[in-house]
Amino acid sequence: MHVLADGVTITIGHNIWSFSLSFLLYLLLAAIVGVIAEYIVGWRVPLGIIGAIVAGIIGAWLMTQVISIQGVGDVYLFGNTNYPLFRALLGAIVFVALWHLLTYGLTRRYYREAA
Repeated sequence: MHVLADGVTITIGHNIWSFSLSFLLYLLLAAIVGVIAEYIVGWRVPLGIIGAIVAGIIGAWLMTQVISIQGVGDVYLFGNTNYPLFRALLGAIVFVALWHLLTYGLTRRYYREAA
């Protein structure tokens, strides 16, 4: 018989952080959605997987709280995470594309051609 933990608790000194299983699933789904959005747009956000998680979280927030699309069904994995996959993916794609548009001029390097 396998028993899954209810979450993860980290204690450092007098500080105690507790992360439930639904929160960890939320972060996992945000990472997956953020990485897929990066591949679709063809541009990576900074900070690697942390940036992908941020893109997934901002994408979910953007498409559920800022831009509300009514009447369209969505897929919620594991039922209790309240993480809309399609809306989060669409929002993460929008976020990564906006990030690319805003920072492309700052990151593009100009090289001199040898004459």
